[in-house]
Amino acid sequence: MLVQTYETIKLESPGQQEGIFLLTLNRPDSMNALNTKMALELIQVLDELKYDENVRVLILTGSGTKSFCVGADLKERNGMSQKEWKKQHDYFEQVTEKIHEFPYPVVGAVNGYALGGGMEIALSCDIRTAARHVGMGLPESKLGLIPGIGGTQLLPRIIPIGIAKELLFTGKRIGAEEGKQLGIINHIFSSETLIEETVKLAETIAANAPLSLKALKKAVNKGTETDLATGLAFELEAYYRCANSEDRLEGIYAFNEKRPPHWKGK
Repeated sequence: MLVQTYETIKLESPGQQEGIFLLTLNRPDSMNALNTKMALELIQVLDELKYDENVRVLILTGSGTKSFCVGADLKERNGMSQKEWKKQHDYFEQVTEKIHEFPYPVVGAVNGYALGGGMEIALSCDIRTAARHVGMGLPESKLGLIPGIGGTQLLPRIIPIGIAKELLFTGKRIGAEEGKQLGIINHIFSSETLIEETVKLAETIAANAPLSLKALKKAVNKGTETDLATGLAFELEAYYRCANSEDRLEGIYAFNEKRPPHWKGK
């Protein structure tokens, strides 16, 4: 098993199927709060994985069972100048942007509290699984702020805008069950089986054609940010890119020969 440990994060390949990577926010003593070092390491790893041809699905989680990420490390921010704060915030913005724009599916396995920037990281993922005990929320309005790394834009793209506004205006914290009812959470598992079950979901995704996975993510992301006609144009462009690929032919051959396909990503 591949294991790469950094100062604040850990990268490993769980399970038996190739192409699945587990990226763990690894600051348990600080409830996996996001600091400058973690942001820089996440940017580095996401950039490296982006160009790794072996990647099919990325799972993002936090260490332990108490916290996924509770947002910015306020202890580090204490005493920062405005210039230092802005520079750090630029790194934080890059983190959620790189997760959202990562070419392959990203599954957030929310193992505990996901608050403020931590929830924004979770919202940046394509799919979210959660342990039953999690608490999620964007409480920035209680602190004289608003979410600043995607929360006001990502949440209304996932759930109805009126519900999103209520959560943002009130700063309300919700649990896993309510999150699932609203459509923020796809699946709920026990703490003990969260990663195992999320890996199973990732394996189901990773078994499909890599070009299709990339094309699907791009078409959905771009299409939901524009009008219908432009979105359909994105879809058609991606469709023909897949239709003219070697993997499309391999998929047909494998189906007719009743065998698993051998994808090349070409």
